Amino acid sequence: MHTSPTPLPGGTWTLGDAEVTRFGYGAMQLTGPWVMGPPADHNGALDVLRTVADLGITHIDTSDAYGPRVTNALIREALHPYPDSLFIATKVGANRDAQGGWPTARRPEDLRKQVHENLASLGVEALDLVNMRMGDAEGPQPGSLAEAFGTLAELQREGLIRHLGVSNATEEQVAEARGIAPIVCVQNMYNLAHRQDDALVDRLAADGIAYVPFFPLGGFTPLQSEALSVVAARLGATPMSVALAWLLRRSPNILLIPGTSSVAHLRENIAGAGLSLSEADVAELDGIGR
Repeated sequence: MHTSPTPLPGGTWTLGDAEVTRFGYGAMQLTGPWVMGPPADHNGALDVLRTVADLGITHIDTSDAYGPRVTNALIREALHPYPDSLFIATKVGANRDAQGGWPTARRPEDLRKQVHENLASLGVEALDLVNMRMGDAEGPQPGSLAEAFGTLAELQREGLIRHLGVSNATEEQVAEARGIAPIVCVQNMYNLAHRQDDALVDRLAADGIAYVPFFPLGGFTPLQSEALSVVAARLGATPMSVALAWLLRRSPNILLIPGTSSVAHLRENIAGAGLSLSEADVAELDGIGR
């Protein structure tokens, strides 16, 4: 049964040559624990993805490293052949090891292999968007991305990638990437408590480039969490709802990709992101990360 899409919070954003919903979906949580192995409920995972499409969400974030090789296969099983409106973003630059780690894999041959693996697992001839994942599990790290990003630019010229972006990147790496090839988004950790990219968000917005934050509740101190909970309680909402609503209000170029393995939670996230925040609410929330 297909539901009629209702307007999603935040409206839309032009990502490259595609108009996408600012409220998107991140597929990482469809895997097993620690982003390893298959989901406990295979059919439930397919239901989530089909509900994503039914609700009119047109931006899905994934990676063949999730599982590994789990989320792309689920997306293909659930949604292929893909509607023209669906925009699937993936990322390369890391593999998985037996311990669940994320060892870097950024040599040109590594990246070419990962791009072809994503093409095969998603069942497409060209990837809508490939983000070059930099840094490590601790966050962005300094260093040149020229060779790695240059390889993706070559693959774009070969017609295998439509759009490029960077993930887990420093401001210097963002600038370096833009000097090699146009980018349509930056995907970094950013939330109420971690606002180190404030200036970058604004510069990208001025240039028409999307900013895609991950971990909307990640890295909060107990004091910061308490402050958020106070605002959420006053509004009769969950902290996640308030965090998502604040992100959508923060800047029009911010695209959300909250993940979940539950249809009910997916609907809760959508409703939460549409929460109306007053100027007083925003001022109080802005104090959390400053």
